[in-house]
Amino acid sequence: MSESLAVCDVDEELVKKVKKFRLRKETDNAAIVMKIDKEKQLVILEEEHEDISLDDLRDILPERQPRTFIVYSYKYLHDDGRISYPLCFIFSSPVGCKPEQQMMYAGSKNTLVTTVGMSKVFEIRNTEDLTEEWLKEKLVIFG
Repeated sequence: MSESLAVCDVDEELVKKVKKFRLRKETDNAAIVMKIDKEKQLVILEEEHEDISLDDLRDILPERQPRTFIVYSYKYLHDDGRISYPLCFIFSSPVGCKPEQQMMYAGSKNTLVTTVGMSKVFEIRNTEDLTEEWLKEKLVIFG
């Protein structure tokens, strides 16, 4: 069964874009949204967003398709007043997706995370869960 699981490669241009994104100097929230090109079995760039809130990001996510990998640069205000800009990898895997799509995305997630060097990796099953409170709760463990 695991032999039939399609694990997709990551587009080289996308890898370069994420590395450049990691070094950005802007202090607003921003996102790179990725999807799988099924024909090429390749993770590719879908769209980029500058100055995008989690609410706006949630509004553009598909509710019934697991077609979304997101790298999100978040302006995080700590309780002690410090500000950091963690890079978060968010995998949207909504309930009710086609099983073969879900398997393709789930099977490719670890390859993508490793290839682009992410450490803060989170998954949502319902797009409505993607809120600032949710993300802050997830980031607390990273200090």
